[in-house]
Amino acid sequence: MSVAGRISSITTTITPQSRSSSCSPAAILPLRLHKPRTNHTSLRCSNSSFLNPIRITPITTTKSLSRRPTSIQMSMEAGIGLMGTKLGMMTYFESNGKVVPVTVIGFREGNLVTQVKTEDTDGYNAVQVGYRRVRDKKLTKPEMGHLEKSGIIPLRHLQEFRLQSVEGFEPNQKLVLEELFNEGDLVDVSGTTIGKGFQGGIKRYNFKRGPMSHGSKSHRALGSIGAGTTPGRVYPGKKMPGRMGGTKTKIRKLKVVKIDSDLRIVMIKGAVPGKPGNLIRITPAKIVGKNIPKS
Repeated sequence: MSVAGRISSITTTITPQSRSSSCSPAAILPLRLHKPRTNHTSLRCSNSSFLNPIRITPITTTKSLSRRPTSIQMSMEAGIGLMGTKLGMMTYFESNGKVVPVTVIGFREGNLVTQVKTEDTDGYNAVQVGYRRVRDKKLTKPEMGHLEKSGIIPLRHLQEFRLQSVEGFEPNQKLVLEELFNEGDLVDVSGTTIGKGFQGGIKRYNFKRGPMSHGSKSHRALGSIGAGTTPGRVYPGKKMPGRMGGTKTKIRKLKVVKIDSDLRIVMIKGAVPGKPGNLIRITPAKIVGKNIPKS
């Protein structure tokens, strides 16, 4: 067949589209475009003919992303607390002669209210407290600007205490130990534990060791840690050797044994996290249903 005959056969099979009638893109577009599209775009076909090719306008459907409201993950405290410095441990003799091991916590200059956050301004109620005065050059310019906004001296540590109500607190207000705690109160003490480095399972998780006789081949080794072919892996969370300590820990419901206003110290029964010189956070003990809500 000649070239002219081929062209005439093609023109007879293709029917020109009218300008007044709408066409479907699926009838003209190649077959590879008929696959379902996953990017949520649709094609709009304008009125066209064979001589006037169709103009495809991609329409991107903007899916409304419903973002969750930003929620504060910090736990709510039973009341305002203080920050102090761990000084060490000692033995305390009560009036009846009972011996009590206590931890001595001292307070340097600080424990000032640096900022009061409310639901209207920040979305939650909290009081920011600063502790331990330092020189100006020890802080960055943003930190200095934050403190100078309320006319507060340079402070090293800033922590927040999320409360149910922040009434009665104002910037540059000094928190007094005797007004917040009394002898016999229960408090929650949190701090950073002493770092032990990389330790084995016996020291880290109190595992039992194997026989120490010569016939044994396992003395302080961890032993079997899982099955073989099935599942063929170690489950996450398995207690194994690793880095020990150096984490934030809270010990709840410790008793306040003695408060000395002259020495500016407080004695708390038992041991608290950290080594002497570490930062300690003291808050009233949380009792669900009594001083904090159940929800």
